[in-house]
Amino acid sequence: MNESMPPPDHVPADESTETEEEHTGKSIEDNIKSGSTWLRLLFMILFVALWSISRIIVVAVVVLQFLWVLIAGDSNSRLAGFGQSLATYTYQIVMYLTFNTEEQPFPFSDWPTGPPE
Repeated sequence: MNESMPPPDHVPADESTETEEEHTGKSIEDNIKSGSTWLRLLFMILFVALWSISRIIVVAVVVLQFLWVLIAGDSNSRLAGFGQSLATYTYQIVMYLTFNTEEQPFPFSDWPTGPPE
């Protein structure tokens, strides 16, 4: 066996068929300098703060709904509706933060009124 020959699956760097830059059409430097990416970061920070606040409000809705059921024997439909819209809002925030959508949740769009679409 000739030790100077590379293994059969080895492709030298200068003979690769496509570089990462050719594949995406942008260089890392272009990505870092992109103003839209940095603007999205600012929006993401805002939505992380809103998501944190929404979690506190969810806990309040849970406690209030439990107390209502404990006292009245049935759930409060308005509180349940608000809980549904709050859950949908939280879902929209998570979808935006995880880059599954470009649509920004409330306050940049309408408050959700039902289950996620």
